[in-house]
Amino acid sequence: MDALVKTTSYLEALSPYVGCFKVGLELMHAVGTPQVVQHVLRHGGQVFADCKFNDIPNTVRGASRAVAEMGVRYFTVHASSGIEAIKAASEIKGSSKLLVVTVLTSLDDAASEKIFGNSPRNKVVQFAREALEAGADGIICSPQELELLGQVSDFSSLLKITPGVRPDWAQAQDQKRTLTPKEAIQAGATHLVIGRPISNPPRGIGSPVDAVQAILKELSEV
Repeated sequence: MDALVKTTSYLEALSPYVGCFKVGLELMHAVGTPQVVQHVLRHGGQVFADCKFNDIPNTVRGASRAVAEMGVRYFTVHASSGIEAIKAASEIKGSSKLLVVTVLTSLDDAASEKIFGNSPRNKVVQFAREALEAGADGIICSPQELELLGQVSDFSSLLKITPGVRPDWAQAQDQKRTLTPKEAIQAGATHLVIGRPISNPPRGIGSPVDAVQAILKELSEV
């Protein structure tokens, strides 16, 4: 439970500045998804439950129903679970929004070819088409695929959520396909996922609140 207590200061400090708090697998497994979701909601935040469900349709349906009923704003299903699993999640998402994870931002071209037999660009477009057909609300993709997605008019209704966003003053770390916040918005992102540059900013930036304010200042220039 210490892991959950440690999030309280972040929630209270950052909730005036950010639209949603992403809850990842590490915290979900350490504490329990219901406990984490309730904690974030209790402290005034909205929840992006990055569950990354990847299983047979019936299992994805049940898991999606459970997390949607917790009152999360967004939750995720892996595109590689298949279109039927995405449809199963879409059918029971209720007021939550279903986001489909395409190609992880930690994968470069070689890794994507090895896993999917194709480049990230081609697989993201394929997965986006399947997400749209299955009734998902949006996709998770790297910033580098945004311009390509913007060329397909059918995708205009999809939310485009991009991790792998790194301000110039933050290192890319394990992310392979990155852009700055300003570049990502200009390329067509509707939402940005920014984790470590905010939770653990460089010493020269200051606190997490200082980091958020620096990012918001950059975005105000878009």
